[in-house]
Formats: sequence, structure tokens, C-alpha cells
Amino acid sequence: MPHVEPGMAIGLFGGSFNPPHDGHRLVAEIALRTLGLDQLWWMVTPGNPLKPKRALAPLAERIALSEATFPHPKIRVTAFEQSLGSSYTAQVLAHIKARNPAVNFVWIMGADNLANFHRWQNWQKIAMTFPIAVIDRPGATLSFLSSQMARTFDFARLDEHDARRLAQTPAPAWTFIHGPRSTLSSTQIRKQNGR
Repeated sequence: MPHVEPGMAIGLFGGSFNPPHDGHRLVAEIALRTLGLDQLWWMVTPGNPLKPKRALAPLAERIALSEATFPHPKIRVTAFEQSLGSSYTAQVLAHIKARNPAVNFVWIMGADNLANFHRWQNWQKIAMTFPIAVIDRPGATLSFLSSQMARTFDFARLDEHDARRLAQTPAPAWTFIHGPRSTLSSTQIRKQNGR
């Protein structure tokens, strides 16, 4: 787990990054800028319980690609999840919170994940652990309003203009952030590469 100091604002951007691409970089840059983060943890997961493992590149390869492709002074590529023995976000976030009680974390996710967020194990617990920044992705701009998460936590939504306050806002709290979007996807890249 990367080193942090009390009071810092840290973005948690988890994913398979199989492979990492410019769409991921764009989400990270928008989050860093819009949320005023001190760091962003680029959390390469050992696996996604909702995705098939057969197409998953080795963890070491995905870490190396992430580090080589997106060097940034505020981004910390990490895979500490593997040592926890869990791929479930709710458990990982609970562990992070317990180890860093004086740090202000924000869970960052692309809007394309919002439609299926209610399928994640303990998704409501995730929303109650840390504030969430949902970053716009192609094809997801309008559908986010109809997602179960958006409906369930409508009362906790911050206006996008208040996004810099998100890290200091107790959960549940979330915002939807518009900005430049990339049409790239890891699935599309794997298909083009015959994987």
C-alpha cells in the first residue's frame, strides 16, 4: 500500500487494466484534476469476479504495462489487493479504511461500471465506505441516472461543481463528472490483438 499522510485526498482507481489504455489514463487525469487529489492509487486487481479469467493477462504484466504507459508524479501503481486474498472491492476498501483512518479517500469508477454496480458484492457497503466519483464514459452519460446505485443514493449526490469537496465529504456521497471521453476499451484492444 503506498505511503500517505493524514489529511491527504487519495483517489482509488481499481480495475483489471487488461490492458491499460488511454481511456484509463483519461479517467485518472480527470479525477486528479477535478477532485484536487494528492495521489491516485492505480489499483491493478488480481481478477474481477464478474469477468472471465481466461482472457486475463498475468498480474505482473498488467502492472508493468500500467507503470510504463502512464508515468505521473501523483499516480501510484499498486497491486496490494493480491496480498489480501480478496478480489471484492468492499473488503479491499474496508481494509484500506482500517489502515488509514485519517486519510480522505474517494473511490473512482468509470460511468460504464455504474449500470452493473448493484451486481458487485456488498455494493451498498462500498457506497457507505468512501465517497464515489463517477467519471463519464462514452455511451454511459444518460444511463447513469437510471442505474440502481444512482436511484438508491440520489439523496447523496453532490453537484459536479462541488467535486473538490467530495474527498472531505462523509460517505455516502457521490458525483458524476463530465469531461473528455475515450472510446477505447480493454475488451476492444484484446480483440484487435487476437486475445
